[in-house]
Amino acid sequence: MQLWLGASGSSSGCVLQNVLNFFSGVRYETNSLDFKVRVDGTVYAAHHVQMPSKQLILMVTAWDPQTLGRWEAIVRFLKRNSQQKSLEIQDIFSTCRIANGLRRQKRDWVIPPINVPENSRGPFPQQLVRIRSDKDKEIHIRYSITGVGADQPPMEVFSIDPVSGRMYVTRPMDREERASYHLRAHAVDMNGNKVENPIDLYIYVIDMNDNRPEFINQVYNGSVDEGSKPGTYVMTVTANDADDSTTANGMVRYRIVTQTPQSPSQNMFTINSETGDIVTVAAGLDREKVQQYIVIVQATDMEGNLNYGLSNTATAIITVTDVNDNPPEFTTSTYSGEVPENRVEVVVANLTVMDRDQPHSPNWNAIYRIISGDPSGHFTIRTDPVTNEGMVTVVKAVDYEMNRAFMLTVMVSNQAPLASGIQMSFQSTAGVTISVTDVNEAPYFPTNHKLIRLEEGVPTGTVLTTFSAVDPDRFMQQAVRYSKLSDPANWLNINATNGQITTAAVLDRESDYIKNNVYEATFLAADNGIPPASGTGTLQIYLIDINDNAPELLPKEAQICEKPNLNVINITAADADIDPNVGPFVFELPSVPSAVRKNWTITRLNGDYAQLSLRIMYLEAGVYDVPIIVTDSGNPPLYNTSVIKVKVCPCDENGDCTTIGAVAAAGLGTGAIIAILICIIILLTMVLLFVVWMKRREKERHTKQLLIDPEDDVRDNILKYDEEGGGEEDQDYDLSQLQQPETMDHVLNKTPGVRRVDERPIGAEPQYPIRPVIPHPGDIGDFINEGLRAADNDPTAPPYDSLLVFDYEGSAPGTRTDDYLNDWGPRFKKLADMYGGGEED
Repeated sequence: MQLWLGASGSSSGCVLQNVLNFFSGVRYETNSLDFKVRVDGTVYAAHHVQMPSKQLILMVTAWDPQTLGRWEAIVRFLKRNSQQKSLEIQDIFSTCRIANGLRRQKRDWVIPPINVPENSRGPFPQQLVRIRSDKDKEIHIRYSITGVGADQPPMEVFSIDPVSGRMYVTRPMDREERASYHLRAHAVDMNGNKVENPIDLYIYVIDMNDNRPEFINQVYNGSVDEGSKPGTYVMTVTANDADDSTTANGMVRYRIVTQTPQSPSQNMFTINSETGDIVTVAAGLDREKVQQYIVIVQATDMEGNLNYGLSNTATAIITVTDVNDNPPEFTTSTYSGEVPENRVEVVVANLTVMDRDQPHSPNWNAIYRIISGDPSGHFTIRTDPVTNEGMVTVVKAVDYEMNRAFMLTVMVSNQAPLASGIQMSFQSTAGVTISVTDVNEAPYFPTNHKLIRLEEGVPTGTVLTTFSAVDPDRFMQQAVRYSKLSDPANWLNINATNGQITTAAVLDRESDYIKNNVYEATFLAADNGIPPASGTGTLQIYLIDINDNAPELLPKEAQICEKPNLNVINITAADADIDPNVGPFVFELPSVPSAVRKNWTITRLNGDYAQLSLRIMYLEAGVYDVPIIVTDSGNPPLYNTSVIKVKVCPCDENGDCTTIGAVAAAGLGTGAIIAILICIIILLTMVLLFVVWMKRREKERHTKQLLIDPEDDVRDNILKYDEEGGGEEDQDYDLSQLQQPETMDHVLNKTPGVRRVDERPIGAEPQYPIRPVIPHPGDIGDFINEGLRAADNDPTAPPYDSLLVFDYEGSAPGTRTDDYLNDWGPRFKKLADMYGGGEED
């Protein structure tokens, strides 16, 4: 079969798109010096070749050194027109050199790849290749192609003439859309029977430079430290080209177009033409002079050829970052300030500095240190975060009497260390002079709280101590006077001049003002300065106990059975003093009266407790006062005769007083007890009867009916009428009568009878009856009937559906009584009780 391929040209070095790709390792030769064949089977022109006629015939020989196989092919170049050339390759036969001699063998068809340039302008369809089987001389053959671009999407990019076998491309190709196509060519007879095996067709779209390089970002941001050395990496810009990157169409090169500003040099940066890396190329980057550079970068394809390549630009913004290459410097060498003594957290001086580094960065933020002049640590220097000033602040109070002035030496530095090679400036150190002003200080008590010890009970006027204060103002001639500030029991006096403290009353340790044997008083010491100042001191007096309180017997009351040996009474004593002026206690019965020792006896248990019991076999039930003498162990000892009330009562077998026994012990007999119970029962009965009588009386009062039902009582009440119309004769009326009349003539001249109008008729008004001041019970009905008749005959009264207003309430003389209600009978009794002024029955 024959294959027709389009030729791209005939200039020197141009590759003719005819690939004889049979086997690997095959060598090729031609019979012409104008054309050569590469090892991959590509036929190309060795130099510029002119087509002498419409066709040029070339013989290509291929041979395999291993198998000694040899093949020959005839290549025919056909000149069509200035835009299109064709190449015809005749049948390729192989001549095999074997032992038996030479034998000609027909090979299967092998079609080299077809290259099609993208963006071709046509005309279309444009022939690419011709496929022909040598069997078409014997039978009629139909050719077809299948695959992507033929019968698969995208459809009908390629077509084939079924009779001639010429294959065409139907429209311009776009390599960026699809770079290659794989088709299969088929040859069948008229009955559809396969004549040749399908052949693979590989169509490659040749790239054209139809895409500009595109930067990934239009603006790139990078940074570089000021003072960086040449060759310091800054940033990388990247541009992509959609064309074939293996050809010059997609090979991008970079260059810097402009740099703004051009200081200190117009070429501060350079860019790697292949990678797009931007680096510094010159020294002298100084943020304090130029903080930012704007660099325009251009990307060009065709390996950077500005004549043939396509270009695009992007902007690279390079920020010069700050380094600490400028030490902070004081604006002056000396500062001064003033502070009152005894004041803290006071700013006494502001230290100003200048730093040319980037504000509010660690390279700019100042740190101040006091390096001399403040051994006691009275001052510190804090940094103002906004102004970067140093605020000299008092953190420990200064004393004018100790130091009248301070000479400080301060140093300033940055949070970040200085850059390599940068030295501190001598202006980073300054002196600060701080003067201390004297103020009137309050007197103070050297020993505060002051504690003294003495026995309680010292007499009034006793000198206890001298509680004096010291005035710290040694350079002021001032007097100190004393006074009491707190003396809860008012036991003390203080001398206003010298602070001597004396007793104003007897000090009692057992007082409620004593806490843990200590009495506490506060005194005030004030000077006569301007303004005056005062201080307080606390005096604590520890009172030593003396035996000044006799013991008290406990308990005060008890009960015991009337027979001995059943139970006893445990007794003890309480003493307000403390050890050793308390127990052990001595309990004993007095000798007078003699009945005490006759009826009772005391048994000692220990130093604090004893038992009181009956001495005789039986003692009549009752309450007995038993005197007992209690003596403490103080020096000298104190005693007290206390009385305990003992209830003697009959007891049960468990030794507990019975109820009757307890009553009997209280001194009441059986008759008295019965009388008390009877009185209680009578009293409860009377209370019950009184409650029943009150409930009955209340019920009677609620069941009484008034003469007039509350709903029918029209006096001082709002009347509710259920009528909504005047009947049938009231439904037919002239609505015009409801209009406001312009004159009163129609009223004055109207015919007799009542007619509804908006104005009150002019005429004589009827006389309504006058209610008597003190009406008789029978006058109420007559009064109502007379008023009704007058209203019915009143021509001025509004008819039907109108609200009648009765404003007559009778005359109201200056003094009026309602005692007459008592004469109206029992049905008006409620009103008489409320308004009549009489007393209730």
